[in-house]
Amino acid sequence: MNSLYQTSIHSLPLLGHGKVRDNYAVGDDKILIVTTDRLSAFDVVMNEPIPGKGKVLNQMSDFWFEKLGHIVPNHLTGVAPESVVAPEEVEQVQGRAVVAKRLKPIMVEAVVRGYIIGSGWKDYQDTGSICGIALPAGLQQAEKLPEPIFTPAAKAELGEHDENISFAEMEERIGADLAAKMRDVAIALYKTAAEYAATRGIIIADTKFEFGLDDNGVMHLMDEVLTADSSRFWPADSYRPGISPPSFDKQFVRDYLETLTWGKTAPAPALPADVIEKTQAKYFEAIERLTGEKLKA
Repeated sequence: MNSLYQTSIHSLPLLGHGKVRDNYAVGDDKILIVTTDRLSAFDVVMNEPIPGKGKVLNQMSDFWFEKLGHIVPNHLTGVAPESVVAPEEVEQVQGRAVVAKRLKPIMVEAVVRGYIIGSGWKDYQDTGSICGIALPAGLQQAEKLPEPIFTPAAKAELGEHDENISFAEMEERIGADLAAKMRDVAIALYKTAAEYAATRGIIIADTKFEFGLDDNGVMHLMDEVLTADSSRFWPADSYRPGISPPSFDKQFVRDYLETLTWGKTAPAPALPADVIEKTQAKYFEAIERLTGEKLKA
């Protein structure tokens, strides 16, 4: 499978390169979002692509946007990405791009946790809480929480770590009404997705959503949704509390990087071929298990 590390689209104005996505202006009110095969770990972009990863992420998001569209509007326009670029650029967008509404991003990420893992587990061990939310004593690593919790994070600049903030601080940043709406919608999205994923043998441990406002102030779901990059997916058949379960994401890359004496800052170390292949296989398995279909070319 061919990989795409960075786009070179000259028929549209470039808005910027993110860690994984390249964004281009389509007129004044739309944006072309191309999901490349770049991979970031510990907020550092690796030098090697994971072939096909961008198509997996794009098609996963499309799947969830359709399934969750009754809960909140989203950024999709229905415009074919192939129709907004020059003919010689079509290959760069096929299967890995969307034409989206141009929204004003809300600069707080909506993180929902259904299980206690990652930074939440570390926070709980230190304080008995996650982001100031008190939890029952005696929880084990990866244990299911009594109810999903909403733990917002302030969005950081490229290359910086997002910062967990309290709900009260979120209210100060964006206003109480919008904060409450984001929280309620994010939890509803998570619960609906988690119930579906359970029927496919997948546990969604946690995820993050991003929202934006249109010109009328209407909140939309945007960016990526419930992908293997923005969520922790665990196979239900190998899950048990007390350990960090295997996941359908860049686990092999993270595990490899943890064996190195590397300061987790750019430049990134080289990834061996077997780590790239195992990571690619996990992404491909994730979309097939989740949707019941193989990746569309």
